[in-house]
Amino acid sequence: MNIALLGTRGVPARHGGFETCAEAVSRGLAARGHDVTVYCRYGNARGNPREFGDVRLRYTRHIDRKALGTLTHTFTATFDALRRDFDVLLYFNAGNALPALAAKLLGRVPIVINVDGLEWRRGKWGVIGKSYYHIAEWLSTKVADRVITDSHAIQAYYEQRWRAPSTYIPYGAATDGPRNPGLLKEYGLAPDEYFLTISRFEPENNADLTLRAFAQVETDKKLVIVGGGSHNSRFAAQLVTASDPRVLFPGPIHDPDRVRELYCGAFAYVHGNEVGGTNPALLSAMGHGSCVLALDVPFNAETAGDAALLFRKDAGDLAAQMRRILGDPELVRTLRVRARERIRERYRWPDVIDGYERLLERAAQGAYRGRPASDDLMPVRERLSAG
Repeated sequence: MNIALLGTRGVPARHGGFETCAEAVSRGLAARGHDVTVYCRYGNARGNPREFGDVRLRYTRHIDRKALGTLTHTFTATFDALRRDFDVLLYFNAGNALPALAAKLLGRVPIVINVDGLEWRRGKWGVIGKSYYHIAEWLSTKVADRVITDSHAIQAYYEQRWRAPSTYIPYGAATDGPRNPGLLKEYGLAPDEYFLTISRFEPENNADLTLRAFAQVETDKKLVIVGGGSHNSRFAAQLVTASDPRVLFPGPIHDPDRVRELYCGAFAYVHGNEVGGTNPALLSAMGHGSCVLALDVPFNAETAGDAALLFRKDAGDLAAQMRRILGDPELVRTLRVRARERIRERYRWPDVIDGYERLLERAAQGAYRGRPASDDLMPVRERLSAG
């Protein structure tokens, strides 16, 4: 197949879940002999390279403003893609339903959209933004030959809210261990001596809740909060004024080697995200063998299963879970083993790439024109022995 990926900042991945997925899927499909093109923003990678391994990279313009960057780039990428001989267009983000509509009206190429999570729930959007994302969700189900949902909870939402079938394919993660623990010294850290959270500084990711909980816990361990917010974010500005000397804010970290060592060296990973489906940061923490504490929402509960302790959206409850693992080394060990096992069972990148390959082939052949029922293209492997 000749496949185009649209709707991300581009690859190599430097920003988040969509880009990580686009990188893994594009490289995996190219390794299987498909012609794969990823549309990128200028400046995503130094020098704007034209290739990334066997993947072709194409660049189109965009308006460099937060609310318009993704949409305008996807429009220009769509118009470029329609001039080329692609067999299928794979869009990321339901917010790109308008450019996908343009592709549907102006071309005849099959369209697949990975809709991601429930963007309208994010606190950063006002009435106009929330309304747009509601409309875009609905429009995605009308424009796409097939919608991809990355969690069964999101799949159920699209069936109930929009009466729309979808195919479940989650994100993937690697199971990896430390390679260069010495990198932790750059941040004044040592293995097993800190709690970790990695996310954008947005209210729905609840880093403020994590701070309040940690303040209630008597421990010499540190709390490391990796990430950042927009330059005018009042929430982000208030967050980094935390006075607890045990709390570190190293800012956004994009270097994969350093991110890996932070995951692997953490005593525990705190995941407070409440919006979205299968969250890539949560998967990464599990794949690196973290002891995970996750906010109790359907998406996180589905992803983590019995490989994490869930906490309510309450600082006191999270503090209690922190104290629990501080006093129970055997529980920490068990959760770490379970986390890696769950990634091997359900979230392997080769299985994810298999799912995308099968779906895109079906879409290119017109198999989704009759809107068949929702399906699941992921295998579930039997649990490995915890011993």
